[in-house]
Amino acid sequence: MQLVQNVPFFSIMLSMVSAIVTPVLPRRAAKWLSVGVVAAVVCLHIWFVPFMISYGGSYNYMMGHFPAPWGNELRAGLLEAAIALALSVVMLLSQLAGLNKLQRQIDPPKQGFFYVMCNLVMAGMLALVYTNDLFTAYVFIEILALSSCALMVARQLGHTMVASMRYMILSLLGSGLVLIAIALTYNLTGHLLMENIHDVIAVYAANGEYALPITVIIGLFIAGIAIKCGVFPFHMWLPDAYAYSTSAASAVLSSVVSKAYFFLLVKIFYRVIGIDVIMSDMALNLMLVLGISSMIIGSLGAIRCLDIRRMVAYSSVSQMGYLFAWVGLGSEVGVAAAMFHMVVHAMCKSMLFLSVSPLCDASGDSKRFIDLRGAGYRYVVPGITFTLGALSMVGIPILGGFFSKIFFAEAAISGTGWVQVALLAALALSTLLNAFYFMHTVMGLYRKPRQGYEPQPFIKSALAAAALVVFGVVNLAIGFFAKDIISFITAGLQTFA
Repeated sequence: MQLVQNVPFFSIMLSMVSAIVTPVLPRRAAKWLSVGVVAAVVCLHIWFVPFMISYGGSYNYMMGHFPAPWGNELRAGLLEAAIALALSVVMLLSQLAGLNKLQRQIDPPKQGFFYVMCNLVMAGMLALVYTNDLFTAYVFIEILALSSCALMVARQLGHTMVASMRYMILSLLGSGLVLIAIALTYNLTGHLLMENIHDVIAVYAANGEYALPITVIIGLFIAGIAIKCGVFPFHMWLPDAYAYSTSAASAVLSSVVSKAYFFLLVKIFYRVIGIDVIMSDMALNLMLVLGISSMIIGSLGAIRCLDIRRMVAYSSVSQMGYLFAWVGLGSEVGVAAAMFHMVVHAMCKSMLFLSVSPLCDASGDSKRFIDLRGAGYRYVVPGITFTLGALSMVGIPILGGFFSKIFFAEAAISGTGWVQVALLAALALSTLLNAFYFMHTVMGLYRKPRQGYEPQPFIKSALAAAALVVFGVVNLAIGFFAKDIISFITAGLQTFA
């Protein structure tokens, strides 16, 4: 085995060790250790992804000295490496853009604690991307849930306390459903390693055995992860959690944590149950219903909002609906479109949340739309990056979101019957609603301030501005190289099972 093949293991362990070391360090050292570890993981994956392209397949990495089926395994492939790199870049830029605001929003004694949670989120995300074992996946689901809740509560406002409690209650419900699904899977197959489970279920499907238990297992996995992703009707925790957390926490929760859960669901479909079994199962209708409902309800919720952070939070409900609906289509082209949009949304949503915070600072620390008038002039860089992210989410040509809509439409056309009609109608309606609330917000940022409004002095951060510029460049690059990225994802799916 070559040294580069240890990157998945090194990345996870580096994040875990950093989480252990960070609490005993001074606040400044803890901050830069956390950022440095994420930067190191990004660099490792920049080295790893070209290797996986030349490798052309996937491989299993044995953890410790115990082989399967007793030991734990990681599995690395082209798709896992690319997703890990993309989410690591989001994590790095989110921390850099939010550093200045963190020092004002979190009490100094609690700031080191925040960086510990960032390290645990990083470890949890990487573990869910790379694990080949269902029980290990569950362990890191819980680590990710607890660290995410701690990221919310670090701000210690009344709203964040309530939001974090609501999140914890619903997250535990989601974890419980996933745990029941894992227990049923183990009882049915006698295995926890994904490939072994897949082989047993393939035999059952060929013989027509245990069809109902397999459907129940799929349904439990879908429901449990839908709760954690904030899909309608399980989205009650999401608007407050994203709106009242720090800007860095909101960016991480919406772009890293939710995407890690969703990627695990795709892994379960491909590697645990088997995509052929999934495509023939009626449980996919649940994905379609959850996804289409979220696309519309999330957009309607965003339109009703009176402040910008809740609007962006409700938009996340809508965008996660796209992912669930097109995976629910049950075709490879639908899954590829959803994976492409997952990357687009991760980059755009974090950029939107991180742009909102300085725009609010430039408006007297107000999140209300009426006070944000003219904020795009008062703070130019976040005004431009927010506009760029909003245009991408609407689907303006040359941006990543435009190509997401194109790929979604192509995948929907490949469907049949009511599924084709429902997806195309939902795509059209959701796009119109997205345009309404995002364009209304962008135009407000460049309108004249209300009469009598006096702008207050505010602090500008060069580091935050630089991180937002990089975010903007990455989002533009996704649009320019959309065709190559979707080809890359499609090739990764070929070796994903």
